[in-house]
Amino acid sequence: MAVEKRLALAVVQFLRDQTHCGALNSDEQESLEVAIQCLETTFKISSSDGHLAVSQPLREIFLNALLKNGNSTSPETPPSPEDMERAEQLKNEGNNHMKEENYRCALDCYTQAIDLDLRNAVYYCNRAAAHSKLGNYTEATSDCERAIGIDPTYSKAYGRMGLALTAMNKYPEAISYFKKALVLDPDNDTYKSNLKIAEQKQREASSPIAAGLGFDMASLINNPAFISMVRALVRFLNISERRHELELRLLLLSAGGERDAEPAGATTHVRNDVQRGQGSWCRSGGNVGHFQLD
Repeated sequence: MAVEKRLALAVVQFLRDQTHCGALNSDEQESLEVAIQCLETTFKISSSDGHLAVSQPLREIFLNALLKNGNSTSPETPPSPEDMERAEQLKNEGNNHMKEENYRCALDCYTQAIDLDLRNAVYYCNRAAAHSKLGNYTEATSDCERAIGIDPTYSKAYGRMGLALTAMNKYPEAISYFKKALVLDPDNDTYKSNLKIAEQKQREASSPIAAGLGFDMASLINNPAFISMVRALVRFLNISERRHELELRLLLLSAGGERDAEPAGATTHVRNDVQRGQGSWCRSGGNVGHFQLD
């Protein structure tokens, strides 16, 4: 039943995206909302079931299946002027959704534009940006690859590929793509800035200490809470070392090893030193025991 629930949730998400994209009238939106409620009730799902969500929108899965089976317009077949015009409108709608931070609707618009015109690198690159905003970095890199395949001189596709790879902690690859973007657009300050960030991340990741520990050591040592913890640990170790020394002296004194060498009252002095610590000591059966006081 899990597969059916995942499919139903994908359908619900597709229908919900349609209601938010402004292409339907009020009656059509109401019909979709009823359909969504019916699906959620029947399959006992809701939008909060994130563990059931699929990584790609349903429309994109469907389009990829059509392309794989050769049942859709191939890149060699040019779109009609009407399709190109509609695709451009959808792209502009997607851009507006991006400005409004409505990334899922933007994704849907770009996908519809691609469906109408598979040869336009801009649509893939824009969809990559929407994927990145949604955290779908693998899908973003795939769209960037498609855009570059269509237009190898499209610098923005290389730049967005670099951003997605940086987010995936693939810094060497990101650096390579930012450099390619700068070859095509040498004066682009954004590419320069992003390249510096990726290079810095790569240096941090390549640090022997950071590599051995598996985390960002530079950030850790600048963390006030971490510094406080280290200081407390040092104080504890110093106290423990002092106690160990006093315990050893007590053992020697009890065995008579240092009694003759100690001045009068030395044993009492040592015991008082111990008692001034955070615990009390006792000797039982020839062994020294330690009781930590609260």
